[in-house]
Amino acid sequence: MLKLCAKETASMLTTDSLRLDADIYRPDAEGEFPILLMRQPYGRAIASTVVYSHPAWYAKHGYIVVIQDVRGRGTSEGEFNPFVSETQDGFDSVNWAANLPGSNGKVGMYGFSYQGMTQLYAAAAKPSALITICPAMVGGNLYADWAYEGGAFCLQSNLGWAIQLAAETARLKGDISAYQAFYAASRNLPLYDSVSARPEIIKNFAPESYYHDWLDNYRPNDYWENLSPNIKDLDLPMLHIGGWFDTYLRGTIHLYKEMASRSSCGQHLIIGPWAHLPWGRKVGALDYGFAASNPVDELQIRWFDRFLKGVDTGILDERQISLFEMGRNDWRKFDKWPNNNHKSYFLASNGLAAMREDAGILTDCCPDVCTEDIFVHDPWRPVPSLGGHAAFPAGSMERSTIDCRTDVLTYTAAPITADLHVAGDIIVEVFCTADAPTFDLCAILSEVKDSGSVYNFSQGYVRVNSGETPVRIVLQATCMQIAKGNALRLSLSAACFPAYDVNPGTGAPPGEARAIDAKIITLTVSCGGNCPSQIWLPIVN
Repeated sequence: MLKLCAKETASMLTTDSLRLDADIYRPDAEGEFPILLMRQPYGRAIASTVVYSHPAWYAKHGYIVVIQDVRGRGTSEGEFNPFVSETQDGFDSVNWAANLPGSNGKVGMYGFSYQGMTQLYAAAAKPSALITICPAMVGGNLYADWAYEGGAFCLQSNLGWAIQLAAETARLKGDISAYQAFYAASRNLPLYDSVSARPEIIKNFAPESYYHDWLDNYRPNDYWENLSPNIKDLDLPMLHIGGWFDTYLRGTIHLYKEMASRSSCGQHLIIGPWAHLPWGRKVGALDYGFAASNPVDELQIRWFDRFLKGVDTGILDERQISLFEMGRNDWRKFDKWPNNNHKSYFLASNGLAAMREDAGILTDCCPDVCTEDIFVHDPWRPVPSLGGHAAFPAGSMERSTIDCRTDVLTYTAAPITADLHVAGDIIVEVFCTADAPTFDLCAILSEVKDSGSVYNFSQGYVRVNSGETPVRIVLQATCMQIAKGNALRLSLSAACFPAYDVNPGTGAPPGEARAIDAKIITLTVSCGGNCPSQIWLPIVN
């Protein structure tokens, strides 16, 4: 590795004459070097070291690393409004970085979450110096991939992020009372105000927050179309990075699929058994072994060396997709997204799937006779979220206690006689009706161990208007081995709180749904006969 020069701070001016500040890490060596640019809103000194190696490590590999505060964050000038200014500012920043002293004129970008999104916005502006990007954990469609899932507001992640950003705004303004209020709220989310999705602290201390717009625009519309990055004509080599328990995994996969379907450049995808952060071997209650340790830093160096330095690292000779197979706890390689061999598991019941774990079953054949399972959702005690991709902490958790609740239907297959390998997209279709204008359905897939313990590995959520049946629930994609002797289980409920806001059953939008108006909802799930409720599970060899 190379030695480093002392870190320096430099500034640039945007098109509208605002100053953006950055820290620059340089190798102490002769010659010109490519640029690695990260643009982020959390204070540039952090530099996403919650998941990546420090910028100095990248600089020692022969790169000029630029970590920049986006508009209105850190010490950069301007007003911060998430995503609004990132296209033009990204374009300006790439061009500025490409012309730094010692640059060879080639720029790559890296970063996850918001820092991943800034890559997409910059790339959408097509600066000629931007050669490649490595977006991790992103949402190309900010409505469906980020703020809402299946039409339901992702309450815990959205509210937590809004409070974090509002606290930073208060800190920059020197507003001690607001900062302390948000600091306390970040440690104990204010979920129990009269409107849980719009707590008083946000209304009082952050009345101008983007969060209000996100609540008000609770259906896909022009607001989201204009806010999301315009990547329709984008064609750059990309290294896509995701996690099985990341709340934005669907965005990562959607972006990869779109780019792989039309790009003339290399598109590689890696998905580990990680939550949004950190990326390591232990997630939730499970240890996935040493193979799950974060490989991304070294992988990115190989990627950037290939596209920014012209070094043949062999990375383009490798298969395009690397998926970590949980259960077997090792990596699997694919040439394309595995999605061609779905097997149906049909729901069957004697009507007591809410009462006994042996009453609801999953079977290869659709039962001839239609039966019904009836359960009641009580908003006073909604089914709690536990792990998965939408709650904090995320990951696989032991959930047998939740499955014993009488407002949760469970359908369990017989213990399998050989290891079952699942990889790809999962869909659940349920014939379900309710006595309210609108209701929610949460579907969770778990592995039932021979010991009786139950660990979730995929889930999905959808907000339903009554009369829409069957209900189609798209679950989080996965790569999972269910071991011989264990069993597959589907759990259905009408809430998953606070990962998602509780549906009041009145049709009120999330920003106006008062707890006092929430209805008790009776739901009926039909299976068998002319109501073939089922799971489509992607099976691989």
